[in-house]
Amino acid sequence: MTLEIGLTLLVLLITIILFVTELFRVDIIALLVLVVLPWLGLIEPLEAFSGLASNAVIAVIAVMVMGYGLEQSGAIQLITGPLIHLAGREAKRLTAVVSASAGIFSAFVQNIGVIALFLPVVRKISRKTESSLSRILMPVGFAALLGGSLTMVGSGNLIILNDLLLQGGQEPFNLFSVTPIGLVLLLTGVVYFFLLGGRLLPDTDPETSEELVEQKKLVECWDLATTIFRCKISEGSSLQGLTQETAGLWGEYGLYLLALKEKDDISYAPWRFTRFSSRQELIILGRESGIEKFSQDYNLQYSREGQRRESGQLISQEDLRDSSFAELLLPPRSDHLGKTIRQIAVRKNFNINPLKLIRGDEEISGDFSDLTLQSGDIIVFFGLAENIRAAVSSEDFILLTPLRSRKTGTENPRLAGVVFLLSIVLILLGFELSLSLFSGALLMVLLGLIPVKELYRAVDWQTVFLLTGLIPLGLAMEKTGTAEFLSLRMLTLLEGRPVFLILLVLALLASIFTLFMSNVASTAVLVPLVMILGEQLGINPRALAMLVAVCASNSFILPTHQVNAFLMNPGGYSSKDYLKAGGLLSLLYIMVAVVMIYLFYL
Repeated sequence: MTLEIGLTLLVLLITIILFVTELFRVDIIALLVLVVLPWLGLIEPLEAFSGLASNAVIAVIAVMVMGYGLEQSGAIQLITGPLIHLAGREAKRLTAVVSASAGIFSAFVQNIGVIALFLPVVRKISRKTESSLSRILMPVGFAALLGGSLTMVGSGNLIILNDLLLQGGQEPFNLFSVTPIGLVLLLTGVVYFFLLGGRLLPDTDPETSEELVEQKKLVECWDLATTIFRCKISEGSSLQGLTQETAGLWGEYGLYLLALKEKDDISYAPWRFTRFSSRQELIILGRESGIEKFSQDYNLQYSREGQRRESGQLISQEDLRDSSFAELLLPPRSDHLGKTIRQIAVRKNFNINPLKLIRGDEEISGDFSDLTLQSGDIIVFFGLAENIRAAVSSEDFILLTPLRSRKTGTENPRLAGVVFLLSIVLILLGFELSLSLFSGALLMVLLGLIPVKELYRAVDWQTVFLLTGLIPLGLAMEKTGTAEFLSLRMLTLLEGRPVFLILLVLALLASIFTLFMSNVASTAVLVPLVMILGEQLGINPRALAMLVAVCASNSFILPTHQVNAFLMNPGGYSSKDYLKAGGLLSLLYIMVAVVMIYLFYL
């Protein structure tokens, strides 16, 4: 063993420990690896940063952008509807159907492309069925990895396999040679999560996005009322003819009119001078004490949001699904300085409700419509996200909190779907994965499906840097000879052993390698070695090569594969979650692959 190999093994061991213990965030761990390797002289500095321009990282960035475009254009709804109709709303059945669908897609589309399509699909399904996103997302991601073994073009490791066989003087496999193994593996994964998913996977809220976390923080910080009430103005109500101001809605009762419905017309955050009339239906934000007093004083009947009433639901929850709290800051050069809320007419011009004014250490609630606004004032508003964005578009306000996502750009689902499919077709025609996907992402921007100003927000940079930092580790394992050192030491122990045991060891070796090297690199390193071993031991070299290539997709116990890294943030997963859910699946994967090779290929 050389010094370089010893140092590489030490870095590998420390990396594993850090991932398991979660001492640092995963992207920080990856960046530490990136920096340490060149300082130890294991790779050159330029090689350490080569991950930023790697095929995998560029493909992941492109996939994030296109996934955002598919979601915002409405294309995802064309897929979610049929899937929910097929699977129903029962969580286990729904997960199985979506996972199987993702696996089948992966037979001809590389897994990262499948995830680009299915991540927003799963998000939408999770919201509609009020299912835990974390209970669905990991099974779907794993199914995309499993489905890559359905055909010889489903994953990079199988694509390169035939080239390696030809170089070794062996006959290549046909397109569906691997299909029996892939079908059993995919079925194993789907059944595995159907039976054990509830015990193995974390259970988080259907929505765990940064925007909703910030909304919760905002509510807690300023002690904001979050209960929505509904009421209808009767013929005899004394509220008729009054406005929000004259009725004392804000100042006396601490209530805020979110929406006003008259027949089929809905007005959000109506103007302060809008007069109430009989049979209007109101949606009001506030506290129970305020709505009780308000309804008693004006002879109104009210109910909480979501309560069933004989008169039916006034305004559906969908009508307010994009409503948000938001903190807006007045910058020094704002045109609103020296004016009042009344003069700006935020309800009339922007259809948003001002709830609280924060000025230094002072918090002002109720009716502050006539207070002169100063630089540095923060106003908490509530309203539709698109209306809040309209209020900050002039830069007279600065948005301090993220808003819930909404459809943007050109809402053309079919056009977005065509662009995505075009990228997939380019991949199938043999063009580079990163070039095909990045071209599709850029085309979405040029066609207006994604606004340019939202382009960089579509990318999860934590995932990007996680992959960027781990790619040099695989490079160091190859360059220093660590990969070959480990494989040769393992192979020398196999001579004279039973065939089934040899298959198990090779499957385990490939599974370990693929955790820290790309599946293509693992296949490229191991296939030539196992073919030589097969010839020496009298075992079919093609079968051993197939086993190693298939097990190079066994990447479930760490978030090092690009698919796992891609899903880590959206699902709210930790390294321990992958270890817990992926550990047993990895063992099942190895056993299935070994048994299938042993029975059908030897």
